[in-house]
Amino acid sequence: MRSPDDWLLLLEEVPDPEIPVLNVVEMGIVRGVKSTDSAVEVSITPTYMGCPAMDAIADDIRSQLGPMAEEEGKSLTVDLVYAPAWTTDWLTDSAKDKLERYGIAPPGTTADKRALNGADPVVRCPRCKGKQTSLVSLFGSTACKAHYRCDDCAEPFDHFKCI
Repeated sequence: MRSPDDWLLLLEEVPDPEIPVLNVVEMGIVRGVKSTDSAVEVSITPTYMGCPAMDAIADDIRSQLGPMAEEEGKSLTVDLVYAPAWTTDWLTDSAKDKLERYGIAPPGTTADKRALNGADPVVRCPRCKGKQTSLVSLFGSTACKAHYRCDDCAEPFDHFKCI
């Protein structure tokens, strides 16, 4: 019988559908896994209220864990949990590194955001690492990202918003 940690390890194989270089565990989407003799329960939290990827993520989790749960004679449920709300502080350091290598500027911490007192953050270009960047749009390829342009290399890029 698999432990909750074993199930969690299996969830590291489930990629985020919008950022496939990250998995749902390192994104902080998976809030917890409970395993009893008869059931496996996975709790997930959306990164953004109304995130359209949550149904796909739940389906991918069911596809990944369902056959193994069935093999052990267990039911599998995937529950959405909204409180506390997801925060970019839940992204692992490894996830932030992967975001940057993928071409998305990673977020700072919520403590950094509070320290800015409403001022715009310095967003470093993920390509040339330049700090001279300009906000193009508050919304990038998805609602959880903003669109920037690097003033040094002139390349456009997304910045994962600090939430």
